Amino acid sequence: MAQRRIGQERLAMAEQPRVASSLDALSELIDWQPISDLLAPLYPARKGEPGWPPLAMVKALLLAMWHDLSDVKLAEALDDRASFRRFCGFAQLEATPERTAFVRFRRLLVAHRLDGGLFEAITAQLKAKAITVKTGTLVDATIIASASKDDGEGRWVKHKGRPAIHGFKAHVGADTSTALVERVSVTPANVNDGRAGDAALPDDPGEVFADSAYRGACFRAAVRTNGGTPRVILTAMWGRDEQETLARLDAWNRAIHRIRGRIEKIFGMWKRSYGLHRMRWRGLAKAAVQVHFTAIAYNLKRTLNILGTAA
Repeated sequence: MAQRRIGQERLAMAEQPRVASSLDALSELIDWQPISDLLAPLYPARKGEPGWPPLAMVKALLLAMWHDLSDVKLAEALDDRASFRRFCGFAQLEATPERTAFVRFRRLLVAHRLDGGLFEAITAQLKAKAITVKTGTLVDATIIASASKDDGEGRWVKHKGRPAIHGFKAHVGADTSTALVERVSVTPANVNDGRAGDAALPDDPGEVFADSAYRGACFRAAVRTNGGTPRVILTAMWGRDEQETLARLDAWNRAIHRIRGRIEKIFGMWKRSYGLHRMRWRGLAKAAVQVHFTAIAYNLKRTLNILGTAA
């Protein structure tokens, strides 16, 4: 399938004066050419109806995350908002994708398994700008309700004192100092945190801060194999004197809680501002697409804030 050419209106007429937008700063934050190259396999054929440029579609899906838009609302916003058009590369008067184009594009991402690669490529550029010295990693998981309880790839999970949830679980590793998300893995909701935690570990993670769900030997071994040092909440500690042992346990856990609590702010933002309190589409593969794009959208805005503060 050939690609459409967009933005050509600019060649025929001078650009109109435009109002500055935060999307302009986000667009300039990274080099998009390597991202476009990564997407090249999506439309290898030259025959058939021209498809929308993959990079424009990726940017449109990021807009959907930042503004919590459905496919219908995203199509309407692209047709109406100049800043959205400019961010995606569309000229002022040309056509923009309809709702079904986003459905087809997600299917292509799933078929080519490109969502994880997109997250890694964009995050690598952002880390190079924001993370100067790697000192530690926050690891945790959050449960996200499925789009439907009929989703056969979701699973039920229940924590003490909370209602049961049918859905998926996002396992996340984030930098302790910048709160940039470095690794993401998505599983059914009933997968044990500690057993899946190694998939959230970046290379050379430094000190790894995690709650008591990660206290098993499996996770500790994975941390050490990656060159890190586990700092995990403990539920018990050996000692001859009970009071002295309890005091040591409390001091150990308090220091970890003070640092690892930062990852809860990431999950809170994802669910409050990015619509990740519930999956939008069925199936594990599409759940992974939503989580990866949420993490990309979050990392872009987080990096912009970090660099703006440092300026």
